[in-house]
Amino acid sequence: MHPAGGRPPWHWRSSCLYPRIAMKIQQLTRELIESGGIDAIAARDAPALRVLTDAERAASLRATLDARPDGDAWLFAYGSLIWNPTVHAQEHRTARIEGWHRAFCLTTVLGRGTTDNPGLTLGLDEGGVCHGVALRIDDAILERELSILWRREMLSGAYVPRWLDVFDADGARFGSAISFTIDRASCQYAGRLPRAEIIHRLANASGAIGSAADYLFQTCEGLRALGIPDPVLEALAEEVAAARDEKLAREE
Repeated sequence: MHPAGGRPPWHWRSSCLYPRIAMKIQQLTRELIESGGIDAIAARDAPALRVLTDAERAASLRATLDARPDGDAWLFAYGSLIWNPTVHAQEHRTARIEGWHRAFCLTTVLGRGTTDNPGLTLGLDEGGVCHGVALRIDDAILERELSILWRREMLSGAYVPRWLDVFDADGARFGSAISFTIDRASCQYAGRLPRAEIIHRLANASGAIGSAADYLFQTCEGLRALGIPDPVLEALAEEVAAARDEKLAREE
């Protein structure tokens, strides 16, 4: 049971409470992506990370579009795309996919972590179900919007974009959505970490666009605002918040 107002005990824990993180935080915006800012951050903060070339990203996007099923084009958001999509969509609706679950299974050494203190972000790993948001993108702007999305999500090729069936709250299929599943063969795959290590990374890692903990907290808040809270993420958020508080107390 959450306290009065229905908010969990971690809802106010922003990185602003942790001034010892001496890093300039950049907002992940559409403008940053379009200007090549993510690639610039990667070159600056993680020069050893192998990133996809523009040609490789374009080929990946083309292959995905060529495999598009009939019907409207949807994008399945399960993490930061829920609360910061950076692409223009004409319709949003809660949705469920089957055969995949949301997990902190992607190591990040930029954005939400560093090479010395790697963080974790979400991916779709095999098995289970996942509730999130389906965003419908009109054909007239589809390639433009997806090119922006690919510059954001397909930086290093750690995801495998797939068209997955999306279902509404009544269990009816209403279309197919691009979904970023984790590539288990990627060197960034972190799906087998002990829970204690997951908590440690989320509680301590921070990068150019913010902390790993804030990424977790904002995803929880976004899901709760939509009426589809994730109990697994909520429990993890409470443990991460407690670990951050303990760290802060030790440093005072």
